[in-house]
Amino acid sequence: MKQTIQFIGMVAATCAALTSCTNNKTDETQAATQWVSLFNGEDLQGWQTYVSYQPKDSKYQDPDNMPVRGVNNDPKEVFSAHDGMLRISGEEWGGISTIEEYGNFHLKFDVKWGDKKWPPRVNLPRDSGVLYFAVGEPGRSMNHWMRSHEMQIQVGDSGDYHSLAGVLIDTYCGDAQQGDWHFYRYAPDMPLCKNIANRVLKLGEFEHPVGQWDTMEVIADENVVIHKVNGQEVFRGYNSRQNIDGQYKPLTKGKIEFQSEGAEVFYRNIQIKTLDKPIKDAGSKT
Repeated sequence: MKQTIQFIGMVAATCAALTSCTNNKTDETQAATQWVSLFNGEDLQGWQTYVSYQPKDSKYQDPDNMPVRGVNNDPKEVFSAHDGMLRISGEEWGGISTIEEYGNFHLKFDVKWGDKKWPPRVNLPRDSGVLYFAVGEPGRSMNHWMRSHEMQIQVGDSGDYHSLAGVLIDTYCGDAQQGDWHFYRYAPDMPLCKNIANRVLKLGEFEHPVGQWDTMEVIADENVVIHKVNGQEVFRGYNSRQNIDGQYKPLTKGKIEFQSEGAEVFYRNIQIKTLDKPIKDAGSKT
């Protein structure tokens, strides 16, 4: 009888331990998929600034040896915390990037344009952008930004895809043309375009009028990247990679960077969470 009681006690203890382990694993999974704020609304803790300069024109043809202000040297406060928002003045160009790197993530934030515009883009659409899988030295792309993929934040063009410093992606697309500039437009029913290191126009028009908040999202894992504007998917790409010493290697992790590019812009509710499963892509023709 005594042995029976001991056995029952051991079973109960084992079950309790297993339940505890199961609960802990569940808690860890839940914690991994909860939204985490990247910006505390009070200061730039967790971020690094990089200021380049104010370009002479908007054609990105400045010499590579142009002097830059550099990392965490921002005397004009291009980047600042303002009334609970991240304010980017746009006066001098550059980017503010997370110190941490992220892969397999869902990024979400709100964006609204300010009133100020600066040369050389006074007569051009207000422009910024969010860079992801950003790697390497600050200013690697055109002296201003990191090597990365970009979700364009620009009046009328928010959601477009850009490649910075030669990163590559595949996507379903057709040709597009603007003057002498050849690029692409995202079209899920078109053939797969491979080795894209260019601009890809987004699908649809979902931005709110200037002065109102828009909600933007980037969802990215090891195989797929998605851009969303106000809840609508406008771009999907595949097979993120970069050229390292002549060999193409996967690019699936990096920093998040917001651009300063000639226009005042405000960001808020900058949140990220880890994906708990691969992005579903049942419609893919790859």
